[in-house]
Amino acid sequence: MTDSSTTDDESDRGTERETDRTVDQRDYVREEYGEIAASADDCCGSSPADAPGESEPTAADDRARSIGYGSADLESAPDGANLGLGCGNPVAISGLKSGETVLDLGSGGGFDCFLAAREVGPDGQVIGVDMTPEMLDRARANADDSEFENVEFRLGEIEHLPVADGTVETVISNCVLNLSPEKPRVLAEAFRVLEAGGSLSISDLVATGPLPQEVREDPDAIADCVGDAARIESLEAWLEEAGFVDVSITPEGDWSDDLPIVSARIEAQKPA
Repeated sequence: MTDSSTTDDESDRGTERETDRTVDQRDYVREEYGEIAASADDCCGSSPADAPGESEPTAADDRARSIGYGSADLESAPDGANLGLGCGNPVAISGLKSGETVLDLGSGGGFDCFLAAREVGPDGQVIGVDMTPEMLDRARANADDSEFENVEFRLGEIEHLPVADGTVETVISNCVLNLSPEKPRVLAEAFRVLEAGGSLSISDLVATGPLPQEVREDPDAIADCVGDAARIESLEAWLEEAGFVDVSITPEGDWSDDLPIVSARIEAQKPA
């Protein structure tokens, strides 16, 4: 039986929220991730239940390996690009091809952008969008230290992408959609910037059951990637409302011992 209070909450999160609540949540997340960018600490207080070494000095690399990245990925990206912020490997599931234009929603230090740049080659382009100036500075510094000349980083909110209509072939994102207070708008924006036949490949955290209200309203839990995680059925509905087809949400592993949160692959296509 569906919990009515949870259903109402999901419904609220599927429409425009109160402006002050939306702004407050976005500002809190921006501040928290600005501090992460400045200190190089990782986020998402919960890591996969079976991931070893979460408290080791190399926690970011440990986490990356535990969620699907290989040693070659870690070695090919600039030092400081991997901040341990992910919950999956969207580049691995996206099937990128040489020459493609790729957009990364919430690009952070640029880790997935650099991996995508490796896949699309010099004839391709990768655009990272992040709303946190400190993250943008870090990503651009990483780009300057890298061999990749086909990567650029733009300041912007994923609910209002600084990208023209129909100019991107693949949209990726890694553990960022859960942070947005306006998830349907993010998905609509992703649909807008994709060209016909383009694809969406997201790794994110989703809720498989009701979350306690105190968790939903806790800004620290939201910044830790779990408090505002959407239910799978809500994400499916929002993707279809945005116009996507071939929607697939595949749980990949438990993320928390205490909450019904799992990592998942979120994939969809814009009709050709």
